[in-house]
Amino acid sequence: MSYVAAEIKLTGLVQGVGFRHFCYRTATDLNLTGCVRNEPDRSVLVIAEGDKSQIESLIKSLNVGPSFSNVKNITVRWTEFSGKYNSFAIES
Repeated sequence: MSYVAAEIKLTGLVQGVGFRHFCYRTATDLNLTGCVRNEPDRSVLVIAEGDKSQIESLIKSLNVGPSFSNVKNITVRWTEFSGKYNSFAIES
């Protein structure tokens, strides 16, 4: 199993709709580590580490998002696995 990391930026109606909690639940279910946070430009940034296929599953789920969200764009930047995260967390 090869571990990788991804920085995932989501734009659209992604703040104030439970998106970070949705991301947390999904990433935790997929055994990923990292974090999710709201950005000042009204986007959401996700840093996910783990198995590449699990991260790809996360990205597919995030594209749909919670019921009140409306994801307009997802940008993914693949990076090297750092191992610095012990779990997945919601940052403010």
